[in-house]
Amino acid sequence: MRLGDRNLLISFFASGPLVSVLCLWAVMLMSQPLVAQQEVQTSAPVVVATKLFAESYILGEMFSQLLEARGYVVDRRPGLGATEIAFAALREGEIDVYPEYTGTGLLVLLGEDPPATGPEAYRRVADQFRALWGVRWLPPLGFENTYAIAVRAETADSLSLVTLSDLAREAGGLTAGFSPDFIGRSDGLPGLARVYGIAPREVRPLLQAIKYQALAAGEVDVIDGYATDGQIARYGFTVLEDDRTFFPPYDAAAVVGRDIAENRPDVAGVLTELSGRIDVGTIRDLNRRVEIDGESVDFVAASALMSLGLVAGDVGEAVQEERARNASFVAYLWGRRASTLTEVRRHALLVTLSLLAGLMVAIPLGLLLERVRHAAEGVIRLVGLLQTIPSIALLAFMIPIFGIGVTPAVVALFLYSLLPMVRNTYTGVRDADAAAVASAEALGMTPRQLLRYVRLPLAAPMIMAGVRTAAVINVGTATLAAFIGAGGLGDPIVAGLALADTRMILSGAIPAALLALLVDTLLGRVERALAPEGLDPRA
Repeated sequence: MRLGDRNLLISFFASGPLVSVLCLWAVMLMSQPLVAQQEVQTSAPVVVATKLFAESYILGEMFSQLLEARGYVVDRRPGLGATEIAFAALREGEIDVYPEYTGTGLLVLLGEDPPATGPEAYRRVADQFRALWGVRWLPPLGFENTYAIAVRAETADSLSLVTLSDLAREAGGLTAGFSPDFIGRSDGLPGLARVYGIAPREVRPLLQAIKYQALAAGEVDVIDGYATDGQIARYGFTVLEDDRTFFPPYDAAAVVGRDIAENRPDVAGVLTELSGRIDVGTIRDLNRRVEIDGESVDFVAASALMSLGLVAGDVGEAVQEERARNASFVAYLWGRRASTLTEVRRHALLVTLSLLAGLMVAIPLGLLLERVRHAAEGVIRLVGLLQTIPSIALLAFMIPIFGIGVTPAVVALFLYSLLPMVRNTYTGVRDADAAAVASAEALGMTPRQLLRYVRLPLAAPMIMAGVRTAAVINVGTATLAAFIGAGGLGDPIVAGLALADTRMILSGAIPAALLALLVDTLLGRVERALAPEGLDPRA
């Protein structure tokens, strides 16, 4: 590259070209989502969400496919995480429907002691949710899924464990593996401690699918499961009797938000077609097919709806298509190529928007700090505090302010991107070559000219190094945005973790790694292009 061209690049960088390029890239990435948004406004999609375990994924997909079969547009938001997050999204109108359980609604969301029977519990949540939030519980789906506290058969035999009261006697010498949700909710570990006095020696937070493997491997001694899980029978675990009837009724039902309840009874009517149609045996079989047999959630949901006669289709042909798609890992990746492309686009959009916002704040701030050096270290330390907040916690903090979806994810990623760019901008400009700075001052340059023609061009490679670091960090961190419904390559990773599906995890992790490498390579070339070979005061 000729010196004049290089200086032109540097001058262009100084006036904001990277911001311009990122703006153009963001517009390109948003073109498809913007079209989708126009479709949303005309076709009024139903936003279907799930929580982070296999049964919720299956039910949510059944809701989605049934609605699509009846002509509705569906926007899927799987794996939103804990009950509080999913319900907050429903209450605020961010989602329209998700599967929930009556006992969870009473204990966790209403903070009430539940009645002894399922019908009474359903009537209570239906009345209270409508009165407090305008949320409607549709008639139950037909099965109850209570908690199941399980241990290995040999542990039960050696310690004579039959009931939860027996577990309380031995818990001080055992390690528990509980889901994060169970550890904090009133019908979980705190309630067991209060009613039974259960206090394990150590409690490890584990995802639902991983807990069974950990228990089978002897990594933990007791776990919380669900009565409808197929994994309990697979491993031959012993479920301890709730001898004090601590756990309330947990009848599964679709819960719809205010907009559906008040303005779109037709949508509620479609979802009600599932009410009373799914018994315990059916849901246990569906869970087994996903958790043990490794069948995909969408296929299991489709075949279930066909078997119930709610959608048209040939189950035999669907089985053949599923087997062909899952013949190999390459075939699996090829079969979901359209989904992967959509996820890559959304992931790139999250990274681009957050990096663009970070650039517009971090570089001016870094330049300002060079002028007030006495305050620089304090400000940089303050910005650095943001890096100490765990990613998932920061995303959760954003939900009460921005809801779920792209906005809170972009804001969180923007905050994470600031430190490397602010620090590198300040350091690069401050530590510009002393001889070059002295020569420029001897020529009579003003501080503004010195910054524009000497310090900033010399600092450009270091600034780009900070941008490069921030971009790669954001590519990795953006996978966690799936927990708040922002989409991207985190969706298959989160779903794969919940379903113990290694292929699904890799289908998100591999593209994310390749995207990080691509971003790092492209920005590395920009960094090298901005490295000055010399200075031309006339540039």
